[in-house]
Amino acid sequence: MRGPLEKKAEGKLQRQICQVVLDHFEKQYTAELGDAWSSVRDVLTSPWCWQHAVLLNRFSQSPGLESSLAEQGYHPAFPAALPYLPAAFRCYSRAAPGRLPAQKHQPGRLKEYYLLNAASLLPVLALEVKDGERVLDLCAAPGGKSVAILQCACPGYFHCNEYDDLRSRWLEQTIESFIPDPVINLITVSKLDGRQIGDLQPEFYDKVLVDAPCSNDRSWLFSADPQQAVLRLMQRKELSSSQFQLLRSAVEALRPGGSLVYSTCTLSRAENSDVINLILSSCRNVVPVDISGMARGVSQEFTFLSGMQQHELLVLPEKGRAWGPMYVAKLKKVCSS
Repeated sequence: MRGPLEKKAEGKLQRQICQVVLDHFEKQYTAELGDAWSSVRDVLTSPWCWQHAVLLNRFSQSPGLESSLAEQGYHPAFPAALPYLPAAFRCYSRAAPGRLPAQKHQPGRLKEYYLLNAASLLPVLALEVKDGERVLDLCAAPGGKSVAILQCACPGYFHCNEYDDLRSRWLEQTIESFIPDPVINLITVSKLDGRQIGDLQPEFYDKVLVDAPCSNDRSWLFSADPQQAVLRLMQRKELSSSQFQLLRSAVEALRPGGSLVYSTCTLSRAENSDVINLILSSCRNVVPVDISGMARGVSQEFTFLSGMQQHELLVLPEKGRAWGPMYVAKLKKVCSS
């Protein structure tokens, strides 16, 4: 039973749900997800049940933080038995909704933790970055996944790209907030069109992350401007084309033997499996990589859509495990273009 504050929040937030977006999602996701959609919809339209994980910053000294998190009911979000889980990577979550207070940006002082949706770390863990590798984060803002990569390993060269000017400044501030000067020297931040990086730097990178711009289901449901929401929905069909172009650019930027991870925060099949299937059918030098071991390893913490291929997964939010949506797919480049 919800208390008066939660009831008040429920009434307020229900009024803020954008009906035109919900109606659109209702039609599409009932068809694509079947019975799973109703429980997903309940979570997406109920922000008071959303959870926030806490990714600790290994570059910041924070004595007592982990014991404080344990006292508040937090536990390690990812089990040690995963195929890839570096010792320095520490993330905590709890079943209860809510979040720690966000830490403000203070020039010259590193933040102790980053608050995020735990599912957004799955693309990073699937990428399996190792020390010394050349790594490209193609669509890097706001910077959470870039920060997470640096919790896992120390790349020899780390290129964080964000085409949008405002988001690029956000990315730079995030990196400044979490990463110390010696490590920042290994990072290049650019504002290039990600669709052109493959031509500019062909076969240069060992690992590429494509966290593609997508129809962000959580935020779109709470669009404050109904007219903007209608425009977004009309333009939604064009997203898969730009996602494919970004992915093709990423393939071109990969060295033979290198691997890439593609991710979105939407449930939409057109922006997820369809994009991956198109790249697999059009790029003969790319093969799928099995990530089912990672999915099995985190199945206590996350709910996945059944029936996916072994190279992909889709996290479905549910109460008590309100992570996602998050689509993740992994590919490997086997030879030169």
